[in-house]
Amino acid sequence: MKIETIRIRGIEIGAGMPKICVPVIAKTAEDVIENIRNIAAKKPDCIELRIDWFEHVTDWNEILSLLQRIRMIIGDIVLLFTFRSKREGGEKDIEVEQYRQLCEVVCSSGYIDLIDIEAYMEDGLLQEMCEIAHKNKVYVVASNHDFNLTPSTEDLVARLEYMDKTGADIPKIAVMPQSERDVIHLLSATVAYYEHGGTKPVITMSMAGIGGITRLSGEIFGSALTFAAVSQCSAPGQLELSDAKHVLEIIHKNLQG
Repeated sequence: MKIETIRIRGIEIGAGMPKICVPVIAKTAEDVIENIRNIAAKKPDCIELRIDWFEHVTDWNEILSLLQRIRMIIGDIVLLFTFRSKREGGEKDIEVEQYRQLCEVVCSSGYIDLIDIEAYMEDGLLQEMCEIAHKNKVYVVASNHDFNLTPSTEDLVARLEYMDKTGADIPKIAVMPQSERDVIHLLSATVAYYEHGGTKPVITMSMAGIGGITRLSGEIFGSALTFAAVSQCSAPGQLELSDAKHVLEIIHKNLQG
C-alpha cells in the first residue's frame, strides 16, 4: 500500500510502526497538567487532550491558558485536540455553533498540531473546519465512532473515503465489535481503503477486548496511529502504553525480516 505520510514535529505518521497517542481525561486544569507531566515523561509520540472532560470547556480563555501550559511542558511532542461529543462516546453535549467556535479558536492558537473533527456532526462542517485548520497549519483527524456495532466493510470504506475527499488529513473510525467477524470487517475495510486508491494515513480500530488486535496490527493492515493509556483509558480496549509499545516493536522487528 502507498501512504502519503505526514511529518509533524519529530514523527512521521504513516511510516513504520504505528505512532502511539495517549489521551488525557481530567476535569480541572491542575489534574490535566499533572497527567500531562506524567505522560510526557514517558515520551509518547502524541498526546490527546480530551477537552470535553474539562470543567471550563465553554471558557475560551481558560482553554487557551491550559493549552499554553501544556505546550510548555510537552515541548515537541505532538498535541491532538479533541472535543468528543456525547453522541459519539464523549463526556458532554455541544451545540454545533459552539463546537465550530471552539475549533476555530484553538486552531488559531498556535499550540496544537492536530485537531479531531467529528465527520458527521453537521453537513458541510467537516469541510469548513478543514479549511480553517489548514489555514492555521493544523492537521485534521476526521473521526467517526460507533459504540454499538460494526457497520459492513463497504460502509466503513465509504466513510473513510468521504473523510478523505472532504479534506481531512487522517480519516479515523472506531467501532464496537459484536463478534470476531466484526473485527475482520474493520481490518478488511482498512486494507480496502488503500486498494481503492486511498493514500492518506488512516486510524482504524475495533474496540473492547476482542478488538484489541486492531490496536496492534496497524503496520500490517494500514492503521497509522494507535491509542494507549498511562493512567486512564478513554475508550474500551486501550492497552497500557509500555505494553502497546513492546508489542508494536516486536511486530515491526519481525516485519523487517
